[in-house]
Amino acid sequence: MVHCYKNNGYNIVLDSNSGSVHAVDAAAFDVIKNYEKKSREEIKSEVLSAYPEVTESDVEEIFEDIEALKAEGKLFSEDSFRELELDIQARPTVLKALCLHIAHDCNLCCKYCFAGEGEYKGDRSLMSFEVGKRALDFLIENSGTRKNLEVDFFGGEPLMNFEVVKQLVAYARSIEKEKNKNFRFTLTTNGVLLDDEVMEWANRECYNVVLSLDGRKETNDRMRVSKNNKGCYDLILPKFQKMAESRKQQGYYIRGTYTRYNTDFSNDILHLADLGFEQLAMEPVVADPKMDYALREEDLPVLKEQYDILAKEMCKRSREGRGFTFFHYMIDLEGGPCIYKRISGCGVGTDYMAVTPWGDLYPCHQFVGDDKFLLGNVFDGVKNTELVREFKLCNVYSRKACQDCFAKLYCSGGCSANAYHRTGAITGTCELSCELHRRRVENAIMIKVDEMFRNS
Repeated sequence: MVHCYKNNGYNIVLDSNSGSVHAVDAAAFDVIKNYEKKSREEIKSEVLSAYPEVTESDVEEIFEDIEALKAEGKLFSEDSFRELELDIQARPTVLKALCLHIAHDCNLCCKYCFAGEGEYKGDRSLMSFEVGKRALDFLIENSGTRKNLEVDFFGGEPLMNFEVVKQLVAYARSIEKEKNKNFRFTLTTNGVLLDDEVMEWANRECYNVVLSLDGRKETNDRMRVSKNNKGCYDLILPKFQKMAESRKQQGYYIRGTYTRYNTDFSNDILHLADLGFEQLAMEPVVADPKMDYALREEDLPVLKEQYDILAKEMCKRSREGRGFTFFHYMIDLEGGPCIYKRISGCGVGTDYMAVTPWGDLYPCHQFVGDDKFLLGNVFDGVKNTELVREFKLCNVYSRKACQDCFAKLYCSGGCSANAYHRTGAITGTCELSCELHRRRVENAIMIKVDEMFRNS
């Protein structure tokens, strides 16, 4: 599958199956775009008419280059990965990551939060050390020979249970060598309780820190509020700036959410960059379509334009020596995830699970509280093996809508939770999410092309 598009002055050709990217001139772009649609003579006639400076010999040379790239498997290549779907189904899975819901409680009351006020439609609760310890043991016991294990302290707000967080990390460190494991911890926080002690501890123990902030003060304080409806921007911003600097602008993300109230979200991302943050992420809100802040299909043109604006500004700032990283534009054209990962995605419900404060297991944090997705618990293990099997079969080739999509090996079919909440099936697709992701992939590749030309 070949995807041809123009972006920021570049003519870009992506061979989806091989992952090869070609930046070409206008004439070659037109030839490749029509290569499988029209006859050789038709293409040649149209190109010679459209580009007076191009000769017949030039067009023949373009055709020769295309044939050489085809022979090398870098253009119009076959999809050789479909057969791996059966291999994925047959391969034994091992657990590699847990999302520990250390606190089903929160000191904010964000209006778009899928967890309510942190309690996930259930009781407010804090995870005990005993439950957390058993969760870590469960992870080790089910991780096979895998050495690197990942644990995210999540909520609610995990710093409301910071003492247990510290105890669990200390326990994990005490058994790493004996168990031949290496724990990598992530802390996700809204920043209200962030202080020097937490920063010092996180800089010592956490592989990554996720800091929740939605951008401009008016944007953030419209949705991210306390229980008395007061915004948190002024309280948390200086803490986040200090945290980012203390980590030397690495190993963290400022993670925002954009809604229908800020469809000009590129301004929020650039605002954060102007404040000195270099590691940024901004996700579209996941919400019931009936909510007034939910994104709609009619918002797609402006949302796509915002991603374009952001990508062009990132190229400009990189040339000026003040670049920053945007999570959705991180793409590795030479290495990247293995093909199994690119087909099967994040591992939801198979090698990644969420743990509630009382030890129940769910496929991920977005399924917590829905009894249909209860897998078992950390004391008795996974009992709903049929549900695990369903998630194991959930990959890019199990989604009918993905088959003709140029971006399928860059999103692995998208988020199963989003699909379920929009369509009622974990193998469904959310068209709005798909449209946004396709545009993000196009821009991510364009940024790499711009970087290549800038450095050549």
